[in-house]
Parts: sequence; C-alpha cells; structure tokens
Amino acid sequence: MKVAIIHYWLVNLRGGERVLEALCDLFPDADIYTHVYDARPFVDSVISKHKVVETFIARLPFAKKKYQMYLPLMPLALEELDLSGYDLIISSESGPAKGVIPPPGVPHICYCHSPMRYAWDMYGEYKSSAGAVKRMVMPFLMHYMRRWDQLSAQQVTHFIANSRFVAKRIKSYYGRESTVINPPVSTQDFSVVESNEGYYLMIGQLVGYKRVDLAVEAFNESGKELKIAGEGEQFNELNKIANKNVQLLGRCSFAELNRLLSGCKALVFPGVEDFGIVPLEAMACGKPVIAFAKGGALETVVEGVTGVFFRDQTVESLNDAVNCFEGRVFSSQGIRSHAEVFGVEHFKDGVRELVAQVVSSEQ
Repeated sequence: MKVAIIHYWLVNLRGGERVLEALCDLFPDADIYTHVYDARPFVDSVISKHKVVETFIARLPFAKKKYQMYLPLMPLALEELDLSGYDLIISSESGPAKGVIPPPGVPHICYCHSPMRYAWDMYGEYKSSAGAVKRMVMPFLMHYMRRWDQLSAQQVTHFIANSRFVAKRIKSYYGRESTVINPPVSTQDFSVVESNEGYYLMIGQLVGYKRVDLAVEAFNESGKELKIAGEGEQFNELNKIANKNVQLLGRCSFAELNRLLSGCKALVFPGVEDFGIVPLEAMACGKPVIAFAKGGALETVVEGVTGVFFRDQTVESLNDAVNCFEGRVFSSQGIRSHAEVFGVEHFKDGVRELVAQVVSSEQ
C-alpha cells in the first residue's frame, strides 16, 4: 500500500513523535505530511528517513517557532493537501491533523492522542492564562475550531484512542467509537537500577496543566529533595518560589533523563494526562510512580504494585502520598515487568491488526 501519515507539527521529539516513529517503522515507505517541520530534533530519528511534506503554514513568517498562532489557517491547509494516489491515510491527531480530504474509497485511520485540549476540556484554563487580546479572540476562534473539529471527525473511517480516558472524550466530543491502542514505550532503552540517590523526580513541560506548581509547593513544605527536568513558560515563576531542596534543571538530553530516572526514589506525576509515557519510562527503570488518580495514570499505575495515588490536587494530599510511598516496599523487577506490557512491539501489533481489519472491510 501507498501510505500517507499526517502529523500535526514536527518541532520536538516527544510522546506524539514517538508514536510517529513507530508508524514509520510499520510503514517504511510512507510519506509524512505536517504543518511545520524543524529537522534538527529528528537527525537521529527514523522520521528523517521519510519524505516530509509541509503545508503552506511552513511558508508563513516565523512558522517554525510561532506555528500555533496560525491555528485558524490549519484547517484550510489540511484541506489543500493533494492525497490522490494513496491507498491508506493515517493521521496522528493532537493538534489539527485529521482534517484532510482522502480520495474516494481510501480508508482514513486517526490515531488520537487527544482531542484538541484548548478547544474542548481545557478551554477554560487556556483562556484564563491567555493575554487580554487572546481572551477576546478565543471565544470566536474556538467556536469555529470546534465545529470544524467535529465535522472533520465524521470523515475518519476508524479512530484509535491512546487510552480509555481519551476514548471517552472521542465519544463525548465526536460521537464516535474508537479502539484503544496504548502508545509505544521504548522499554529497551532503560534498565532497572535497584539503588537510588535519595531524590524525587518530575519530568515534563513547565505549563499549567502539568501542575508542576503543586509539586514545588508540596516539596517546599516537606523539605524532601525534588529535581524537575523540563522547560516551559512557568520556568522563571517556579524557580522564584522553589526552596533550595527543589531544583529546576531545565531542558535535559535523553541520556540525562535516563540517568535522572535511574537515580530517583520515585517519579512524581501530579497532572492529568491523556496517557503519560514518562511514568512508564520510570517503571522501565524499576522506579515507582506517585500519581494523581485521574486520567491516563489510572491505566498505567497499579496501586501498591507500581506506585501510589493521591486523590486531591492539594499539597496535603500529595505529601500524604509521598509519606505513604516511603512506608512501602516495591519490587523493581515487578515494576519493570509491568512496563514491558506497553512496549513498542505491543503497539505495532495492535496497529498492524487494526489496519488489516479496516482495509479489508473497505474492499
């Protein structure tokens, strides 16, 4: 089959791009379409070996850094793509990607990392943190984006959700059923380390919904050592309020993250994620996870076996969970075994089987 893969934008190598890498392995001759492509983060990635075609968004001023300000134009950019000659379309959706127009009779499978958060369930949070001008524009823009998002969902042949949590949102916002196939976790890149260096760890973008602020406040109060790896708009603000026992490391390489995971006592995961690959990477190192009991974490963390939960996003609840964790004993090898269930081959097998079903049903 001649396959086209549509990915929202390629500017960083994160969880969504790891899914794209696995899709590239499954379909080594596939062409990739995206709004903006910055090749630098993908030099060592399988993605760089594929033909990558950008939409007209890439030709607009400052698109590689300010691509999100062109969100209103992305539906038009997708609809302008000529996908004639392809036998299968696979879209990788978190930002606008699924709104392409496939040739007649060509199946379109959408792997949905999340319906656009800023248009749906997290609209209020994004709006409240936006500047005055954006707050004025957002109600009109997001009304248009929601209508387009729902309409384009009806043109998808079959949805894949990356978690049961996302499957419920697909059903709620699009009225569509989906098959759950968890994203791939490269467990082979990590190894179990039985010892630790006494610190807790958090990894992620420093943005509001990740609730890094909650982790900083909780560890400020407890005095326990916390390292935070990541960059984002809240870096300076968080750095100002962090006590000496809380260290913000900024952006870290994969090798540095691997070392940090190997040396930590446990990973702290205080936000609500659609799935969450980082907790499983920690588990691949044999490290437990202290997670907020909502979202994708409920599908990856097993209470008392691979970690502990806290039920309220409060300083008291998080610190109680940390204290509970310190009173328990965990099996590093047992945690690792659980993580391996979410390995890359499991993902590939699921996608391969579903594609075969969808293609055969369309013939």
